[in-house]
Amino acid sequence: MSSHSQSKEEFLKALSCDPQKGLTSAEVAERREKHGPNKLKEKKKKSTLQRFLDQFKDVMILILIAAAIVSFVLVCVEQHWSELFEPALILLIVILNAVMGVYQEGKAEKALDALKNMSAPHARAIRDGQEQVIDAADLVPGDIIKLEAGDFVPADARLIQSTSLKSEESALTGESVPSEKDAEATVDENAPIGDRTNMVFSGCSITYGTAVAVVTGTGMNTEMGKIAGLLDGEGDTQTPLQKKLAQLGKYLGIVAIAACAVIFVVGIFSDTMEIKDVFMTAVSLAVSAIPEGLPAIVTIVLSIGVQRMVKKNALIRRLPAVETLGSASIICSDKTGTLTQNRMTLVKAYVDGQGSTEDISAENSEAVRALLLKGALCCDGSVVFGEDGTEQHIGDPTETSIVLAAHKNGMPKDDINKQYPRVAGIPFDSDRKLMTTVNVMDGKNVVIVKGAFDMLAARCVAGDLDTAKRITEEMSENALRVLAIACKTVDTVPEDPTSEELENGLTFLGLVGMIDPPRPECKVAVATCRRAGIKPVMITGDHVVTASAIARELGILEEGDMAITGAQLDAMTEDELDATVEKISVYARVSPENKIRIVKAWQRKGQVVSMTGDGVNDAPALKAADIGCAMGITGTDVAKGAADMTLTDDNFATIVDAVREGRGIYANIKKVVGFLLGTNIGEVITVFVAMLIWQQSPFLSMQLLWINLVTDSLPAIALGMEPVEADVMDRKPKPKNEGLFAGGLGVRVVLMGAMFAVLSLLGFWMGKTMGGSLEAGRTMAFMVLAMSQVLQAFNMRSDKSLFKIGPFGNAKLNLAALASILLVAFVLFVPGVQGAFGLIYLPGHLYLIACGLILVPTVIMELCKLVGLIK
Repeated sequence: MSSHSQSKEEFLKALSCDPQKGLTSAEVAERREKHGPNKLKEKKKKSTLQRFLDQFKDVMILILIAAAIVSFVLVCVEQHWSELFEPALILLIVILNAVMGVYQEGKAEKALDALKNMSAPHARAIRDGQEQVIDAADLVPGDIIKLEAGDFVPADARLIQSTSLKSEESALTGESVPSEKDAEATVDENAPIGDRTNMVFSGCSITYGTAVAVVTGTGMNTEMGKIAGLLDGEGDTQTPLQKKLAQLGKYLGIVAIAACAVIFVVGIFSDTMEIKDVFMTAVSLAVSAIPEGLPAIVTIVLSIGVQRMVKKNALIRRLPAVETLGSASIICSDKTGTLTQNRMTLVKAYVDGQGSTEDISAENSEAVRALLLKGALCCDGSVVFGEDGTEQHIGDPTETSIVLAAHKNGMPKDDINKQYPRVAGIPFDSDRKLMTTVNVMDGKNVVIVKGAFDMLAARCVAGDLDTAKRITEEMSENALRVLAIACKTVDTVPEDPTSEELENGLTFLGLVGMIDPPRPECKVAVATCRRAGIKPVMITGDHVVTASAIARELGILEEGDMAITGAQLDAMTEDELDATVEKISVYARVSPENKIRIVKAWQRKGQVVSMTGDGVNDAPALKAADIGCAMGITGTDVAKGAADMTLTDDNFATIVDAVREGRGIYANIKKVVGFLLGTNIGEVITVFVAMLIWQQSPFLSMQLLWINLVTDSLPAIALGMEPVEADVMDRKPKPKNEGLFAGGLGVRVVLMGAMFAVLSLLGFWMGKTMGGSLEAGRTMAFMVLAMSQVLQAFNMRSDKSLFKIGPFGNAKLNLAALASILLVAFVLFVPGVQGAFGLIYLPGHLYLIACGLILVPTVIMELCKLVGLIK
């Protein structure tokens, strides 16, 4: 039999535990050895060596390694040891790329591990006869734990004792209302989780009352662990960026091999080149075709974006997910705590006989203050204020909202409890929907009753109940949760009071209306979404009226939009949902299955969907979405594990900030890819044409590699750090299937490549002709190509003119450009190094001509921007 269906004596005997003394230290050690730590099972992590080897699976990297190995073999065969520099340089860059990739992955993994300390980190357990505060991970089956309002449940446990206990189990069951618990309840063996009223479950929280319980399941043997196990088989799908870069690598590999083959064939039939020179020229072309720094540079750009996002409360689990979020066209968000403050706030009060409501403030009327006083006295919830002014709400959120409103009006809970002590009471229960206290006020025994208006009104004998009913309906239509307050005076207080004795013959006092208010920043964030072409959608377990009112206030629900319930969604066929999904902005009373249907309906429309979630039951939907966003504060470990991103402040505005950052990062990646490919295509065309015309290569392999490493990689990394452009959220999201080279980037890359080729060939020809040697031609071509590429990095910063955005607005690019220029000058002018790279000194007039050619790309790019060819 299961723990929930056994009697107390049976399960305590089965677990061999003493409810008074708890387990001994020896028993704890023995059970921990048997059951393991109280943690969800993690997927086996790759070793550092495995992660390092994974970096070499990229097609671009494999081609470079092959070229280096062949070059190394040729050097060894011919014993030209001075030429070892070239293959060694190739291998060094490949290894640096791999080390960088491992470092970035490890950094992201550590950030994710830090999140796991946010869920139930401690527990109060009785061990060796004493109450101890221990790490939740150290709990074992049979531990006796104590729980009270505000505690997280650290493990599945069977109740031994309970007093007015309520547990918030929405993370596990999806129920938005706390579940009432009773240690004495009899539960059927096959009862579903939501009906196991004598059990509390790991990952849930206690909202009301106190309890003593014995741990029955830990780690993967909890109900949360069982659901987490179902997700182990789910594979992570590649993001659009991963697919595009993989595809790009294949294309570049094919181009490189084809170009090498053509050059090799041309060279074999040439009378002016030896086979070795032909091969090295082909290797040069392969190096030119492959931007070997691209994988590492893109990883660095994404990593920088992740670091920016962490500062804005968004923690990314997988680096490429940043780009996916930047492509998001639909954001499906929970209401409570994400769009709202997740804190019930008293906003309206109605005093019997006044005819209208009064807004709650710090200076309410005497009549409202008197209503708040009695309301706060009839509350078990409390608000604790920290030294820094922070508020900790303990207990039922509807009660803490009343307590806080009274506090703001100069009536702190502790003070009024002392002044008007409680002498009796009847706890709230779901049948009566009422709570009652008896307080001594001015020498009289005053019975105060609060609860649902319809239940309370039937017990009142005095008061304008018709007006109160109208006010209740008005408040409810405005999405307020309404509580009624009434009272009476009694001469004597029964020792064991009953509802019949205290909750009849009441005088109606008034109403209080509360709401979980929208976050102030969310209205601006929703407006930003609209401007950016993103549709925000609210998905909540709350009532449709409440959800619609909040959505309307935030701008999510506009004229002509629909708000439907989960039941209405269930009644729709797939075709009906597809036909109406674009009109629906609010889904209320939804189930986890509803969330998955919503995600897939939008995905069938070709949209990139972001979905938020915090509970275990949200995990499948987070997996199904293009980008899953888990809550960092209220979220469960399972939800965080299923998501791509965690919001450490549970705020919708953070998602919008992340979208903005994602768009900026993707724009920067496109700039980097355009810059690298434009320059590398220029190198390919230069070598290819020169071989066809002169049967000579204008560059040696090491010269090309130096250009790619120094004048490509450094500026490219700095270009990836370009600040997000101010108008990035004024553009529509890019389509899901949009290619990396959409918007004319592909054509521009080819034209840029042609421009660099023309300038380099011109420099090569002039150097050969006017300098009188092949080395002079190569030196001229090297200088023109290297320096013009450095300036091109500035041209790629924006589609706007450099003089509009400020030519030196990117400080990191300024430093990178300076470093590149110095490194190029190092091999151009330092004796010994110059010779190793096959370069020579040039006459002064050739340096001047080279400077003129170097400036040509900037002039051409500025003219294109001016006439609108680049936009």
